[in-house]
Amino acid sequence: MANITFKGSPIQTCGELPAVGTAAPDFVLCGGDLSDVALSDFAGQTVILNIVPSLDTGVCQASARRFNEIASQVKDVKILNVSLDLPFAQGRFCGSENLNDVVNLSAFRSTAFGKDYGVLIEDGPLAGLFSRAVVLIGPDGKVLYKEQVPEIAQEPEYEAVLNRLG
Repeated sequence: MANITFKGSPIQTCGELPAVGTAAPDFVLCGGDLSDVALSDFAGQTVILNIVPSLDTGVCQASARRFNEIASQVKDVKILNVSLDLPFAQGRFCGSENLNDVVNLSAFRSTAFGKDYGVLIEDGPLAGLFSRAVVLIGPDGKVLYKEQVPEIAQEPEYEAVLNRLG
């Protein structure tokens, strides 16, 4: 269990992020067109999972904007915004912001992703949502970097992710 905070108050997740060097758990999430999208669909590519509680909040929106900027500048990387928001809400936000270089994926059909990645929040006012985390997955499907953001109201360490990309 990860011990994190929300506005300074302790909350817990259901587990831990996958360890660096291990195979990233495969998943099936919902794409913007309501199709199933799996991690295996990105086999052979470098993938960044930008896991957020909701694209309806300022910090989550800021991270989506920053990762979209990174995706437009860094070649050969796919950035997936993952949340429990409905695909329509994800698309509405990213469309209004012209965030065209990220892929939005919704876990609204199943909490398996949250459990497999250890990001499902178990208690506090955000119980049932995902914590803020970043997972960098190499072309071989192994975790290269992970960050469980310790305070939900903070953005991730973008430079650390970029440094791991080379």
